[in-house]
Parts: sequence; C-alpha cells; structure tokens
Amino acid sequence: MQKFILFALFSLISLSLFAQTVPVQIKLTEPTREPIIGATVQVLNAADSSVAQAGLTDTLGTVSFVLTPATPYVLVATSIGYRELRRPLTVLAQQRTLAFTLTEESQLLQEVQVTAARPLMRQEEDKLIVDPEPIVSTSTSTLEVLEKTPGLFVDPDGNVYLSSTTPATIYINGREQRMSTADIASMLKSLPPNSIAHIEVLRTPSARYDASGSGGVVNIVLKKGVKIGLTGSVNASLNQGSYGNQMLGLNLNNQVGKRHAYLNLNYARRNTYERVETERLLTNGSRIAQQAFTTFPSDVAYAGFGFGYELSPKWELNYDSRINYTATNSSSSNESIISKPDAGTLLSDNTNYLQNHSNVFSVSQGVTSKYKINEEGAEITTDFSYGYFENKGSQEYQTLFRLPQVAELAGDGEWTNRRHVWSGQVDARYKLPKQITLETGLKSTFQGFNSGTNYFIEVDDQREQDRFRTNTFTYRDNINAAYLQGSKTFGAFLLKIGARLENTIMNGWQRIPSDTSFRINRTDLFPYLYFSRRVGKIAGYELRSYLVMRRSITRPTYEYLNPFARFVDQYLYETGNPALRPQFTQNYEVNISVDERPIFAIGRNYTQDIFTNVLYQDPRNPAVAYRSYDNLGRNAETYFRLLGAIPPGGKYFFVLGLQYNYNDYRGEYENSPLEFQRGSTTFFTYHQLKLGALTTLSLNGFYRMKGQLQFYELSNFGNVNLNLNRHLMNKKMLLSLSISDVFFTNKYQFTLNQGSIAASGARINDTRRVGLSLRYNFGVRKKEERSGMPDFDSLERNSR
Repeated sequence: MQKFILFALFSLISLSLFAQTVPVQIKLTEPTREPIIGATVQVLNAADSSVAQAGLTDTLGTVSFVLTPATPYVLVATSIGYRELRRPLTVLAQQRTLAFTLTEESQLLQEVQVTAARPLMRQEEDKLIVDPEPIVSTSTSTLEVLEKTPGLFVDPDGNVYLSSTTPATIYINGREQRMSTADIASMLKSLPPNSIAHIEVLRTPSARYDASGSGGVVNIVLKKGVKIGLTGSVNASLNQGSYGNQMLGLNLNNQVGKRHAYLNLNYARRNTYERVETERLLTNGSRIAQQAFTTFPSDVAYAGFGFGYELSPKWELNYDSRINYTATNSSSSNESIISKPDAGTLLSDNTNYLQNHSNVFSVSQGVTSKYKINEEGAEITTDFSYGYFENKGSQEYQTLFRLPQVAELAGDGEWTNRRHVWSGQVDARYKLPKQITLETGLKSTFQGFNSGTNYFIEVDDQREQDRFRTNTFTYRDNINAAYLQGSKTFGAFLLKIGARLENTIMNGWQRIPSDTSFRINRTDLFPYLYFSRRVGKIAGYELRSYLVMRRSITRPTYEYLNPFARFVDQYLYETGNPALRPQFTQNYEVNISVDERPIFAIGRNYTQDIFTNVLYQDPRNPAVAYRSYDNLGRNAETYFRLLGAIPPGGKYFFVLGLQYNYNDYRGEYENSPLEFQRGSTTFFTYHQLKLGALTTLSLNGFYRMKGQLQFYELSNFGNVNLNLNRHLMNKKMLLSLSISDVFFTNKYQFTLNQGSIAASGARINDTRRVGLSLRYNFGVRKKEERSGMPDFDSLERNSR
C-alpha cells in the first residue's frame, strides 16, 4: 500500500493533461438588483483553498475571470455592509455570466462585532470547521466549548474523543500540545472561550500534520487582532453547582495600517467535586468497597498577546504568546472496607485523607512568517515555537485504621516537573502547470522533561524517606519529519496524495530508586490519500463525496513509560511500562456533504499493538492492584455518522446527529486470550430559536448508549444544556442565563471484567450548574467602514 501511494504521488506530479479555459463574468447585486461596486471577489481552488484569481467589481457590479470548466472552485465575495457569500463553483463550457445576490447586513455606529448567518459546522475537504460562537456564551472555558461541540466527547479526565478507541491530539493554532492529559485539560480550562475563532476537527489529517494522530486532531484556532480600528470586550460570568465558579476577562484588538495586535486577559476561580464509588473482588474471595470524594478548588490566570506586521504585500510576520498559571488545592477522603461477603465479616475498615497543593505555570510563544511567491497561491510559511511547563506541588496523606486494629499511617512529599519543547517547521506550496498543487515541508521537535519526587513517611513518630514513592526521572525525545503532498483536479474529481516520513528518538532514565533506562530509535512512513467527487445537486445545493485514508502512530508519552510507582491510596498505585511499543492505526473514511455541510460518513480504523490502561492484581498482596499500560492486541473499529440540520438564518435552526461505533478487539491478557465485541451509539444535537430581534434560546446535548472507555463498559448517560441570550444597549451587551446538565444525567456506572480483575462502580461530577454571564463590546471602527464606503486601496491589497 505504501509503495502504491508513493508511486501515485510522483506520477501525479508528472501529469500533463490539456485543460481548456473560458472567460467567466461574475455579477454581484443587492436584493433590489442594484449593482454592488468595489466588492472583493476571490475564486479559490477547492483542492487547497488557495486563491486562484481575485478582483474587484466595477461600476456595473461585475468582475471577469478565466476559469477551467468542470473544475471545482469556491467563490468568496465580500463587501462592507453585506454578508459574506461563499459558494461552491463549477463552470460549464457554455457558461459566460454568473449572477449572485448579496444580503445586506445591519451595521450600527461604533458596533464592534457584525454577525452573519454561518453554519455551526461545515465540511472543508478533509476537515470539519466548527463555529463556536453559538456555544461560547454558555461556556466558561475552552474545555467546556469542546464538551458542548456536537460529535465530540470529553471524558472526566479531559481526553477528547472523536471515536471510542484513542483520544484525539490537541492542537492550538496548528501546534501540537505535547503535554499529559491532565496538563492539557488544565490549560484548556484557563483558556477563555471567546478567544476561539473556530475549531478544526480532522478525523483523518493529511500528510501535512504530524503522524501522531491515531484518534484524529482537534485544532483550536484563536482569534487575532484583525479588526479595523481599536475594539474589545469585557466579560464576566459565574455559575453555581454544589460549588461555584467565577470568571472575569478582557479582550483588546487593534489594527492600524499594516500592523495589528491583540491582548487577552482572563482570571477564574473554580471549584468542583468528583465522587467515585468502586467494588472489586479479590482473588482470595474477599471484596473491597471504596467511596472517594474529592474537591478541586483552584485559581486560574491567563494572558495571551501578539502582534503582526505586513512587511510588504508579499511578506507578513506574526508573534504570539500565551501564559497560564493555575494554583490548585484539592482535598479528598476515601473510605475503604474489606469484607468476606459469604461470612459477612469485616476484615478491614479505614479512611484515607489526601491534601494536594500544586502550582502549574506554562508559557508558549511562537513566531510565524508567510511569504507569497506569486499571485497563483505559491507561498512559503515558517513556524518556530518554544514552550515551557512547570508543575510544583506537595502532598500530605493520612490513613486512619479502625479495623483490624486502631492505627495511623501518615506521610508527605514534594514534586517538581519541568518540560521544555522546541519546534521548527517550514512549509512550501507551489502551483504547477495543469492544475497541480504541490506541498512539502520539514519539521523538527525537541522535548526535555525532568521529574523529581521526594516522599517521607512517619513510622513510630519517626520521619524517614519513603523509598517506594521517591523518584527521579529524565526523559528526552526528538522527532524529525518530512512530507510531500500533491493534488490534481480531473473535471469533477479531486485527488490528493501524500506521504510523511518521521524519525523518532526517545530516551528515558529513572535514576532513583533504580536505573531503568530505555531508548527508542525508529523511522516510519505514513501514506495519505484523499479523493473527492462532485456527485450532483439537491435543490440547488452541491452534493459531494469524499474518500480519505491515512496511516498514523500513537507514541507512548513519558508518563506511560516511567516505571515509578505513583501512590493513589493504600490499595491502588500506578506505574509506567518502559517496554511499551507505539501503536499504529490505518483509517479509511467515506463521507458526503451538501453545500459544505456534512451529512453522512462511514469509516473503519485498524489499530495494531494497541496500548491501553490495564489493571493488574499485585502478586505480593491480593488487596492491592496497580494500573499500567500494555500492548495487548489489535482492534478493528467500524463507525458511521449521520447528521441533519436546518441552516441558520431564520428564526430556528438545529443540528441533529448520531454516531455508532462497533469495536472488535482481539488480544492477550495475563497470558490468556482476551476477545470482545461491543457497539455504542451517541446522539447529539444543537437547537437555536430566535424569540425576537434581541433574544435567542438555545439547547444542546448528547446521549450515549452502551458507552465504552478503553476496557471499561459504561452505562447509558448524557446531558442537556439550556441557554437564554439577550442583547442590550444597542447590541453592545450580551446577557446570558444558562443551565448545564439540566437533569443531572452526565454520570455513569462502569464495569470492568479483565483477566483476574472484576470491578464495578460509579463516577459522578459537579456537572449540574446554573450560570450567568455578561459580555460588553466596545470600540471605534474606521470612518470609511462606518460610512459603508469601500477603501479601494485596502480592498485591492487584501485581494492579493
């Protein structure tokens, strides 16, 4: 398969087919049939969204292009005072004139934000674009926005799933966030929701993206200072469940001539709880029952800022930076009882108290540049970034035994984790003859991680070092990659073929309590295939089908490899596996969209050497279990999605969909065959109703039946969220009242039957909340924009 992809890729580059072009005139008018003068019109190549041609309408509202018949394009027309027009465009040989009508857009003096009727989700080649604006007003963080995005599932640990096998990889502004799940969740909680421009969901990312995307990619694209003049907003919100959250934020944007800048500040005080109840059968016939309750009060501060400068019409330079700080003081109590169910005898009864204090600081900064080689869309982009992450904390624990005798066990510890990540990337795109687009690039990433943990235990009123929990661990990795990707249109067909080559070097050293070093050095090839075809039209909308295929890898992170035993309680600890191998996934998907709106998809994932979280019985003590990761076998996942919607623009619109996943797992666990087949169905929806010119009511939610989380089988669960928005003060102020998890159904029971482990339980979080938020927009726009008169010099520069 890999040889076929490479052969097709290089054959594509050398194609030489004759393509006939015809002159086409685009005419733009108002609803009254009056011509629109000075509108910017762009014709984009559907293959890569590059600008094929651009121009301005004349006094008759017309602009002329030379286009190739039966070639898929995208027409984009913009003009001040009108809503953006974006339509798929395929011209016929006999066509010479195409007319379009732009819809007027109300604009108030000094109004900062002009909203248009945009779909909540739209398909753009191999990625799904989500407009978060309808969800932002109901959320207090970016993580909440992802939780409420139709089709995404966020588990209580912060993993984001597009399917049910492997979590998705999180990107911000096109950069992979190489952190642990807990670190990423903490960062997304600190990121204000109104800083998001849009969300890109790539279930099968192209060769341009890192191959470490077995579970797909979720790319969060942040807003930048691109509005003319000085604008901004002040935001405040609070919500109350069993515990309360409060948030205050400020956003500023400024653009003057060729310069733009932005500043985002956000502070939040959060608190929530988690209750976990478990029962586990021991090999000696006893049963251990545990009830744990944990609260997570925290203070979160975020600052994001950046600026950009247009050095010339062809060259632009941008800098952006994000700083996060989180202080958390969690407290938990865990009651554990061991008994003989048959005899009804209590063997042990104790309660464990745990206090965690942590301070998490991270900074991420990057410099990007773009150089436009020519007007046909050829360009070179560079991206250099550096990130620093630090987690310092302390822990105090105490266990009070009531049975078999009254006793006390206590201890404390401190830890410091530091991570440095450097990344450099260069991408180039060229337009070759015969409508061939070639993309290529190089990327190198370095990561250094140092972890030190020092624990003490009190024995007979004597404080001594706890060797079981004291640890020093160092980890390094270096990933170097190169890719080549080409695309070509054949009438109504679009073919894109690519391949990515990645070299991975990983080194880990545990120095205390013992030396358990490991080293991985491997090179892998990851092919990619994308095929699109225009099927026809339904009620004037273009119907298009897609086929996508890619091979990807999931590498074990440092926390999966570190053999250090991380204490959870006296009956459970976690440890890494230095022998863990990476897993490989081959994904195939076919999907169909109507007018860039996805309606149906079916796919299949094949995963080899799948590693997952496993639970083993400690051979030295049957009451103690430990969690680790292991390569247990292979999994074949078949899924399909169905999506229906009424587009926005009227009084009411909705999105309604379902996804079904069926997993066929075959492997080996504790030297015995382990096989199971399980299917799960998820329903998701979003509704919005305009109650008037200034008031909207929205509802969103999901329901998951027979869910699966790795080897855990989950009961049915879901949630429903309600939100009421009201515009005030000439639409400068937005007031929102929200209720999250209205029926308190976002909780589940779980069962685990894995080898010698038989466990069941329930997990409940503080998800039902009532919230109130306020956003005030301010700013002054350029005089020419407020007057509705176009700036022809600026429009001409932007069209280039």
